Amino acid sequence: MTLPAEKLTELRQLIHNHIATLDLQDEIRGCISTQKGKVDEQSLMRALEEKGIVDQVMQSLNLSKGNCVKTPSKAQPVVDKTEETHEVAVTGTIIQPNKRYVFLQVLGGKAFLDHLQESESSLQQFFILHVHFRGQRLCSKPIPCSCEPAFHEGFLLELSRGPRDAGRPLSYTDLLSVSDPIHLTLVRNTPMGDHELVGTCYLEWRAVLAQGTGRANTSLEMAGASSEGNIPAGILDVRLESLPRSEGDVIGTEVLAAQLSLEKQRAAERERVFLVYAKQWWREYQHMRTSHVDRMVKIFAHDESGVSHPVCAYVHPMRAGRLLDGPRHAARYVSLIPYERASSVGTGGGSRDDVWSSTHALLCQKKGGTEDHATLLCSLLLGFGLDAYVCIGTKVKGLAHAWVMTLGYTGMVTFWEPLTGQRYLHAEFQPNRQAGSPLPIPQHPYSQLGCIFNHQSFYANIQPSDSVAVCRFDLHNSSLWKAMSSDAIKAVTTGSGAPMWRCPPLLASQVDTILIANELETELRVLTAQYRQELGLGTHWDDDLSYLLSPALTAYELERCTGLSVGISNTTHILESQEGFQCMYQITSVYRHSQLSR
Repeated sequence: MTLPAEKLTELRQLIHNHIATLDLQDEIRGCISTQKGKVDEQSLMRALEEKGIVDQVMQSLNLSKGNCVKTPSKAQPVVDKTEETHEVAVTGTIIQPNKRYVFLQVLGGKAFLDHLQESESSLQQFFILHVHFRGQRLCSKPIPCSCEPAFHEGFLLELSRGPRDAGRPLSYTDLLSVSDPIHLTLVRNTPMGDHELVGTCYLEWRAVLAQGTGRANTSLEMAGASSEGNIPAGILDVRLESLPRSEGDVIGTEVLAAQLSLEKQRAAERERVFLVYAKQWWREYQHMRTSHVDRMVKIFAHDESGVSHPVCAYVHPMRAGRLLDGPRHAARYVSLIPYERASSVGTGGGSRDDVWSSTHALLCQKKGGTEDHATLLCSLLLGFGLDAYVCIGTKVKGLAHAWVMTLGYTGMVTFWEPLTGQRYLHAEFQPNRQAGSPLPIPQHPYSQLGCIFNHQSFYANIQPSDSVAVCRFDLHNSSLWKAMSSDAIKAVTTGSGAPMWRCPPLLASQVDTILIANELETELRVLTAQYRQELGLGTHWDDDLSYLLSPALTAYELERCTGLSVGISNTTHILESQEGFQCMYQITSVYRHSQLSR
């Protein structure tokens, strides 16, 4: 069979990738060394066939005679030929010869003591391991929860460089300067559709550079979530491999240790300098006015691992590509993430932990507190070019809350509620208004404001009153706002001093919305009929009326996304005549729907 030229090119690329992945270079070199005199192509192929190398490559490519060659979207499962043999499924991109990769294999887990005693509920729960590295987000297949989960997964992660050096492959010396760790987050999925954060850790992958074999095995302790961060949730056995591998690719252990020690010292020094500056800044702020002690000014927050970071480090400009059309769609997207405040063992159901999730952890567990929603929304609005800030204060009932504020070019102030996606225009307080004239009634639910911040700036409210209704947002007026040094903030949020989580990308949804909608409708009909039957009522479904009301769903969603109300006279008349009303839920569990509807 004769293949077209483009298919031959694809086949050569596939064979090259799989030879590198299967670690067959040494065996091929051995066959070449056994050839006497000039190496002939046909004799070399016969030697490779006799050793079974050709069959091994063909099997890994899943090719047979007469099959058409296709470029797969994911690397095929490979067998790692080392001291122990583990079959792992590979997730990631296809290896390209002019790029460098780190191959992360998860060989299993142990000591997940929460599942030491298996129960009927635990058998219906699944672990999913999420990986983030330099803008790449991958996840494992669901694994049944157990004390020793059977992870056998591989993640192929590209060691990308900046766009200016994209044409030159990374050398081993270049790799030494890639200081980003691999962020692993373990999530437990429950039968009710909840995503619970089990543990998280950061993996220093550069240890593989000092190994002559290009491989390194290690065990990772997954730090428990929230206040349990100092208690390991479990241990993962992993193996790292540098690809592609060639002779002489090794960094001395002393050089690697010196590099890691230097980076650690520099990071510790930056954190120490910022802490000293923040303490002095806080003392100055308290001395300005005695009431400042009680204001909602927050400089540091703990992440899901229990590590403290400046609040500015939780915000970073985030681009959604074509997944979100604009700022309003970003607000709608964030509002659909369920709200849940992290809680700790033994503190009661009504208490709350002061834990802020990193962006990657928030996207993995698909739920978070008001601060998590606010930092994510602020990051997305910054990505769209808006001058956005996270606001820390209280709502009208005195509850601590976080929301987002944007400043327009004309000075217009807009508040964005991250839990609902609603927008509110702030009526600027006029200090020269006539005496006795009534204050404008605020349309927003916010009461007090202590501070605002983004990835580059931090401002504390030093106005006589911290009431949002009379607050003025001239941030450059030092009599209204006390600012932190932008250089001090950038030292711990950008460059080599940036926090360990880099901006993770949003991923396109893999959910078939039409299929999910049809399944929800069918299951809700069954549950509704059962509930009415318990009350002694019959149930009849009018499919024609159901279809006539379907445009209302589109109108409601459009109003949520854009703020524009689209009236549908026919649908409105039908709803009024049937005494119907709309209900909106942010979950896809039909059982949770039925519970909330009752």
